[in-house]
This record gives sequence, structure tokens and C-alpha cells, in this order.
Amino acid sequence: MNAAEITAHFLELGDPHIARHAQGFFKTAPGEYGAGDKFIGIRVPVIRSQVKALSPLALDTITELIRSEFHETRLFATLALVDNFNRADETGREEIYHLYLANHAFINNWDIVDCSAHKIVGPYLLQRSRKRLYQLANSGTLWQRRVAVISCFCFIRHDDFDDILKLSELLLTDPEDLIHKAVGWMLREVGKRDRARLEEFLNQHNKQMPRVMLRYAIEKFPTELRQHYMKK
Repeated sequence: MNAAEITAHFLELGDPHIARHAQGFFKTAPGEYGAGDKFIGIRVPVIRSQVKALSPLALDTITELIRSEFHETRLFATLALVDNFNRADETGREEIYHLYLANHAFINNWDIVDCSAHKIVGPYLLQRSRKRLYQLANSGTLWQRRVAVISCFCFIRHDDFDDILKLSELLLTDPEDLIHKAVGWMLREVGKRDRARLEEFLNQHNKQMPRVMLRYAIEKFPTELRQHYMKK
């Protein structure tokens, strides 16, 4: 199927009631983080099933779909890109990595970032320089900063914590709640593997951390220890 056929297929699958709910859930009102986004009304499990049914797709088709006005189509295209990345050789992975970053303007909500950054950017940079992450973290675009943070999930799973701790320090004063939550989530993942390393970071920075970032980071701590950090 080409991009036009896939888009038409998705429009047939759409449900206006689901679309209306999604527009509220993903904050599409003026001034909100998803302002102006459009929804067809397709639930995520259905989108994932379509990826399985239609993959692998040509990168040209994915590129066209990832630039869609519809949120679900962009999510589908991003998941298809992850599927292609998993199938690709090193040359193919490099191409997909650059395609992903080149289309950052369309990877523009937390669900699209969170299903892909640690599965494309993270694996590609696992044995390479992480300089690009710091460029993303210093971006004026919320979603590029979130890509930088979520990409580190891949490193964390390899017990490599240095970059997420450096990025967390860099983003302590970030103005966006969605960055606070992402950083707190990744710090929590560090704590699952090395609580001492997380406590070292918290002891140094907890007074400067946004409240929601701290709550996410210590969520898995024992109650007494959690209360200790919240009181500090």
C-alpha cells in the first residue's frame, strides 16, 4: 500500500468519539503542547496491529506518512520506522536515524517520542558519540529535548547512566512539565538498577529538582526513604 492508500484506510478505521476524547487528552487547545493536532480516532493497539500487517514499508512511504496532519498516521509511521530499524543492517540504521531526526517537526507529541526515541536514537548512539543528545537537550523545541531524555532509556538498560545523569542536571530548570516527568522517569529507571547512583544524584540536586521530577524519580523507593527526600 502507498501512503495515500494507507491514509484512506486509516480514515475508514476512525471513530469520531475516540477522536474527540484524544483531542482533549493530548492537549490540542490553543496554547497547549499539542495545539492544532488532528485525530482520526484510532486506538493504539489497532495502530500497532496495522504496523504488523503492513510492514515493512518503504522509507519514502514512511516519510510521507510521518508528515501527515493526523496524529495516528504519524504514530503509525514512527512505529513503522522502528520496525524498519530493527530489520536493517548498519547502513540502513544510519539512514533511519538521520531520517528520524530530520523529521523532528512531526515527531511532536509525547507518545510518538516515547515509542521511538529509545528504539532508534538510543541504539544508534549506543556505541557512538552522544554529542547529538546534548544538542537536542539544548533545543528550544520541547519534543527534541524529550527525545534526548527518552533516548537514554536504551543506555540505562545497558547499565550506562552517565549521559542521563548529565542531561538530568542540564534540564533541572527546564520550564516544561513534560520534561520534568521524562527526566524523573529515566532517573527512576536508573534507581531500579543502581539505587546508590540515583541517591548520589538526589543528594546533590533534590533541592533544585521540580517537584514532579523528584516524585517520579523516587516512586519505587521504600516509603520512609521517599518521605525523606520529599521533606528535603
